[in-house]
Amino acid sequence: MFPGKLCSARRSIPWSKMEFRCHLETHRWQQHSDTALNHDVSVARVMAFRRKLLAWYNTDGRSFSWRYPNASLYERVVSEALLQRTTATAVAAFLPRFLERFPTWGSIAGTTEEDLGNELRPLGLWKRRAASLKLLAEEIVRRDEAFPQTRDEIESLPGVGQYIASAVLLFAHGQAAPLLDTNMARVLERYFGPRKLADIRYDPYLQQLAFRVVEGTDTKEINWAILDLGSLICRPRNPLCAQCPLAERCQTGRIILGRSPLDPEWEGTD
Repeated sequence: MFPGKLCSARRSIPWSKMEFRCHLETHRWQQHSDTALNHDVSVARVMAFRRKLLAWYNTDGRSFSWRYPNASLYERVVSEALLQRTTATAVAAFLPRFLERFPTWGSIAGTTEEDLGNELRPLGLWKRRAASLKLLAEEIVRRDEAFPQTRDEIESLPGVGQYIASAVLLFAHGQAAPLLDTNMARVLERYFGPRKLADIRYDPYLQQLAFRVVEGTDTKEINWAILDLGSLICRPRNPLCAQCPLAERCQTGRIILGRSPLDPEWEGTD
């Protein structure tokens, strides 16, 4: 399988010439590099990834209200809930009106599911979003607006899965937790190597790698940097590898740009 699912054995549309070449080159490289993809990624390689990505984010990262230093925990958690299966630009346009209508967990808990769904309709999936968000709001109000401390406890809350639990750990408790979605998975897989399992929530390699990448300082910023790169440059189709700060040491980027595959023994030094 191609890193980040850029190429796939199953497709509903024909491959372009670039994608077909990419598929063949990647398959040939993987035949000789399976052990390299599955061995423990070196600390130096992770640090090189972080360094280059944070430098790019400081100049080219996106600015959203929920990322501002004065953003409330409520705004950040609600935003992350709305960002699931919705673009950040769509949420950014929608959020001010929503926060004006529902400024607190209590205001969500106190409305009807129908009214909440009507407000969420522009984002799509409004019935599902309304049901899960209202249940979560009711539980948080019952807890005096205090989130639990551990991942297991947080994931036991209604409407909370792995992604939202990570957001709560990151923003409420300051813990290093990856906002692992398809964007982040694509960036990590294209740079470091592909996962084994279809579901990113249960792949040990990808889970461990994501946690390692966000550990240390600038935890929020490295999360946002990866998500922004995945949205703006490391796109699912037609990635802009020539503009990518990671292209020189990215396995997939080198293939797309017509360069030789990276030496599997490279440890991350420039």
